[in-house]
Amino acid sequence: MAGIWKQVFTWWNGNTINTRFFTWLHGKRVGEDEFGNIYYEGGLHKDGYPRRWVIYKNYSEASTIPAGWHGWIHHRTNTPPSAENYHAREWEKPHHPNLTGTSQAYTPKGSITHHGERPHVTGDYDAWTPGK
Repeated sequence: MAGIWKQVFTWWNGNTINTRFFTWLHGKRVGEDEFGNIYYEGGLHKDGYPRRWVIYKNYSEASTIPAGWHGWIHHRTNTPPSAENYHAREWEKPHHPNLTGTSQAYTPKGSITHHGERPHVTGDYDAWTPGK
C-alpha cells in the first residue's frame, strides 16, 4: 500500500503514475545501463528534437546516469550506447554517486564540518568585522 502512495505523491522514489502512463503511451525503450536505469524516447519537443527520458531504478538521482547515456539523453549524440559497442575512454573515471548531503560528503580542510574544528587564523589574514 505504501508503494502506491509513493508513486502518487513522490517523484524522487522512481517514476510516478503519470510518468508510467506517459511512458506506456508514448515511450519506446531504448536501453538500460549498468545501474538498472531504463532509457526511453518518444514524441517530439516543440523545437523538433525527440523527447528522451530516464526512469531510475531506485532513488531519482541524475548523477547515476553514466557518461555514454548522458551524451545521448542530452542530444549530444543520436546513437544510444545500447545500439553501438560503447566503451568508456581511457580518460573517463568510473562513476561515483553524488554524496552531497550525506555523511560521506567531501569537506575541505578548514571547513567547519571537517573533523569538528576549524584551524586558527594565521597572521596574514584579518577576519572581517561589521562596522570596520
